[in-house]
Amino acid sequence: MGTVTAPWKQLLLNALESNAHLKHSSYFQLATIGSNGRPSNRTVVFRGFQDNSDKIQINTDGHTRKIEELKHCPFAEICWYFTDTWEQFRINGRIDIINGSNPDSLKLQQREKSWFAGPVDAFYLLVLDPDQIDYLNLKSNQRLTFNSRLSASGEKSWTSERINP
Repeated sequence: MGTVTAPWKQLLLNALESNAHLKHSSYFQLATIGSNGRPSNRTVVFRGFQDNSDKIQINTDGHTRKIEELKHCPFAEICWYFTDTWEQFRINGRIDIINGSNPDSLKLQQREKSWFAGPVDAFYLLVLDPDQIDYLNLKSNQRLTFNSRLSASGEKSWTSERINP
C-alpha cells in the first residue's frame, strides 16, 4: 500500500523547525471520546513520524484512561499550536494502539524503535493515522483544510481547500 507525501506535513515540519527553540513546541493536546460519550483532553508529547509516513507517534502509559477510551473509539483529534509562528494544526484520524503483546511483528518493531532503551511493558505506542487536517496561520490569516482518500488499490491521496477564516 503506497502513499503520496502529505501536503500538510511540510507545513508542520516548518512549524516544528521555526519553533524548535521553544521546549513546549513538541507538546500538543489529544482529544478522545469516553465510553460515556464525553470528550476527554490531555497534553502529550510528539515522538516523531512513523518512518517516512505522515503517521504521528505518541508514547503513553498503558494504565491511562486514554487507552480505554481509544479502545472504545479509536478516532481522535490533536490540536497543536505554535506560539512563535501563530500556527494551529488540528489533525483528526484513527489511532492504533501498540503494546508489547501486539501480534503484528512490524508494529512491535515500530514500538521498539520509539524508545531509547527499549520499552517498559506498561508503555504503549500510539500511532495517529491522519485523515483530516485543519491548518490555520494567524499571522497570514491563511486557513487550509486537507482530506485524505484511499483508492481501491490502497493508495492514499490528499485534497486541499483554502478556507476564509
